[in-house]
Amino acid sequence: MRHGKKVNHLSRQTGHRKSMLANMACSLIEHKRINTTVAKAKALKQFVEPLVTKSKEDTTHNRRIVFAYLRNKYAVTELFRDVAAKVGDRPGGYTRIIKMGNRLGDNADMAMIELVDFNELYNGGKKEEKKGRTRRAKKTTAPVATPAAPAPVVEEVAPIVEEAAPAVEEAVVETPVAEVETPEVVEETPAVAEVEETPADETPETPADEESKDEQA
Repeated sequence: MRHGKKVNHLSRQTGHRKSMLANMACSLIEHKRINTTVAKAKALKQFVEPLVTKSKEDTTHNRRIVFAYLRNKYAVTELFRDVAAKVGDRPGGYTRIIKMGNRLGDNADMAMIELVDFNELYNGGKKEEKKGRTRRAKKTTAPVATPAAPAPVVEEVAPIVEEAAPAVEEAVVETPVAEVETPEVVEETPAVAEVEETPADETPETPADEESKDEQA
């Protein structure tokens, strides 16, 4: 009789069952989600979650224990390096089982098992809120301090200094006006008119001569 034995043998011997679960766990760690039957997904959940808890503390002893179950050094490295960093703050429940309907061939119940923290569709890119048991604190009617309004941020605008090029005043060189020596106008005095020389014979008659001529007459 098998009273109190809750392990699902999955219609396999012990060695076959452990190898199958190890391969499925390696695939889950590598691809972060796999599709399988509901019975195998529930068995894998019980197999892989204690290994994820071991990976939170990265020691040689824990790596050897996980390697004894997975038998794949690449899966062990991925578990301790990437998966542990993602689920480090989660206290448990690292996997999620989502039923997918029945399989066409044998009508078996199918499901998808995935790592919770790697599903960006459900989490919206954020980590799920953790709900834990907390003691209810007594409500106190303490006045709530209203936060002071933040002071307006004044952006100091540096004055733009326009470096105006100094206007070069063209020096107007006043050229001294050369004193033009005006030529002195020399008034040429007309030459003394040549005195017409009267011939000796034609001497002018004086009034005395005219009187003597009158008396002789």
